Amino acid sequence: MDLNLNRADYLQVGVTSQKTMKLLPASKHRATQKVVVGDHDGIVMCFGMKKGEAVTVFKTLPGQKIARLELGGVLNTPQEKIFIAAGSEIRGFTKRGKQFLSFETNLTESIKAMHISGSDLFLSASYIYNHYCDCKDQHYYLSGDKINDVICLPVERLLREVPVLACQDRVLRVLQGSDVTYEIEVPGPPTVLALQNGNGGDSGEDLLFGTSDGKLGLIQITTSKPIHKWEIRNEKKRGGILCVDSFDIVGDGVKDLLVGRDDGMVEVYSFDNANEPVLRFDHTLSESVTSIQGGCVGKDGYDEIVVSTYSGWITGLTTEPVHKESGPGEEIKFNQEMQNKISSLRSELEQLQYKVLQEREKYQQSSQSSKAKSAVPSFSVNDKFTLNKDDASYSLILEVQTAIDNVLIQSDVPIDLLDVDKNSAVVSFSSCDSESNDNFLLATYRCQANTTRLELKIRSIEGQYGTLQAYVTPRIQPKTCQVRQYHIKPLSLHQRTHVIDHDRPMNTLTLTGQFSFSELHSWVVFCMPEVPEKPPAGECVTFYFQNTFLDTQLESTYRKGEGVFKSDNISTISILKDVLSKEATKRKINLNISYEINEVSVKHTLKLIHPKLEYQLLLAKKVQLIDALKELQVHEGNTNFLIPEYRSILEEADHLQEEYKKQPAHLERLYGMITDLFIDKFKFKGTNVKTKVPLLLEILDSYDQNALIAFFDAA
Repeated sequence: MDLNLNRADYLQVGVTSQKTMKLLPASKHRATQKVVVGDHDGIVMCFGMKKGEAVTVFKTLPGQKIARLELGGVLNTPQEKIFIAAGSEIRGFTKRGKQFLSFETNLTESIKAMHISGSDLFLSASYIYNHYCDCKDQHYYLSGDKINDVICLPVERLLREVPVLACQDRVLRVLQGSDVTYEIEVPGPPTVLALQNGNGGDSGEDLLFGTSDGKLGLIQITTSKPIHKWEIRNEKKRGGILCVDSFDIVGDGVKDLLVGRDDGMVEVYSFDNANEPVLRFDHTLSESVTSIQGGCVGKDGYDEIVVSTYSGWITGLTTEPVHKESGPGEEIKFNQEMQNKISSLRSELEQLQYKVLQEREKYQQSSQSSKAKSAVPSFSVNDKFTLNKDDASYSLILEVQTAIDNVLIQSDVPIDLLDVDKNSAVVSFSSCDSESNDNFLLATYRCQANTTRLELKIRSIEGQYGTLQAYVTPRIQPKTCQVRQYHIKPLSLHQRTHVIDHDRPMNTLTLTGQFSFSELHSWVVFCMPEVPEKPPAGECVTFYFQNTFLDTQLESTYRKGEGVFKSDNISTISILKDVLSKEATKRKINLNISYEINEVSVKHTLKLIHPKLEYQLLLAKKVQLIDALKELQVHEGNTNFLIPEYRSILEEADHLQEEYKKQPAHLERLYGMITDLFIDKFKFKGTNVKTKVPLLLEILDSYDQNALIAFFDAA
């Protein structure tokens, strides 16, 4: 059965955060429901649809930005009380809009996530988790990394409280009271948690999670250990998951899984006989989906998926058909309804145009008066700068509440801009003088009309560190711009991992000196991505990393006065040695540096590079042949005379050229890594081999793995 859903835009509120829109329970089965939403202006709005028009039930006054909105009530009764988190305060409203609760938590950080179960309130700020019962503090936990979401398994079914925290370090932490019962490693940084079917599934222990790199999974949280049920890898390279809901939109009696992503993708998964999820429907919106709910809003009897987007649009994907089968009487009625709608839209448009005119005049007068303050319009920018494991590149996603005019990208370190299929903006590069003003890249993206979201891909070089800046200019008057900065770290292609292979040949760098635990932690934060800014609890900490480009690894263990770094790649150790000694010198701290170099690790790293280098050389060779082969094909009229290898090159010509275009400077990058490895190997021996680099490049041009290893050994 095909699922056909039609889009209907209901209304627009202010900019919204993740999980800030809910549907209030219906009075009877498949009756229309009210929508309640909170935005960055601090306004809570509840509305319903009547004859195709949005009718407001209540609307609060502006206040602090609303970070979360949840429904609550007495357990086992309809959950129709509205709770919002704004700053460090929780407020409660009835479904009619009467405020009945104002609870100041006195947390030092703003509340980021919230879950409500009866009289229990589970909150998390960036690193702090708190559990309150009847607004009285019960339990507390300080997390080692940022908490992105919090949930509690259904108390009414399990008769015990089991809170679960989704933490940025790719871990779900299961709590009991103020202690961690156990940790669950997940394949990406988890951004959202939800109960399977809204009630924990058959066992009451089934928990759904979504990650920032677009993966989705189901885990059963038993008392002693987790049971992994299924996982959806993000094969189609779609956006990160921001919201999840369970609702039977297909109408087969089994709840489907509704998923909203940060690239605007809405997905519906149904479950097959083996309880495995199967994609049944997807729809693309132009901006990130911050909340998703299944229910009935537009018309009685027609189920739909209701979503809220970043810029505040409340949109329905409804099962109600656009063109109804109807008799002549109903057709006249339908036409009349359409006429009424068009005339009301026209009058609304005229009112808005008049209002814009008034505001523009008001602005002109205020800006020209002698007492005028600078009236620069403010706008929200939602940005995300993340490392992709699949292709060792960074994704920079910029989303603005209004249409983007242009984005200027400036970098003081060498980086490559890669092609993004979804990107329709026109890019132009400006020439840079890197020696006099530290500009290695100046690129301008000019966006097409109504583009509110721009995605860029960047690849950095390890050892070259600095700042990438994005100047975002939206299409608003007067012209205004916001600057966002992103740090490109010395070991920028390393990603946190849970385990490493301890049997690899490792090189060791040891630092000792008069430095504190927090000082050394700040240096590690400076060098490596995905390390929490706050020093972890305890006297000693170990982090594992994997290089996403080469698959080499790094283990860092440090405490007050001592740091030990182990890697199977000499270049990683060399970069760390240079950067850490520079940072210590800046702070006038005397460092004692010692290192142990394992000769076998060089051959090991070259073997890791080998398949990548061989593939890139072959790809470059194939691409060079394409034009000549095409000419032969035209001349001869067919390809029968060619050997199968050349025929397959011609057949795959478009795919090969596309792949080659996607990875500019890939070969040069691999050559650079081998050159660095060669220089670093001998640098630790106190020998300068830079004069032998041209000879090394000659060997690479006529590449043979054994000849390269022999050159490294003989030099």
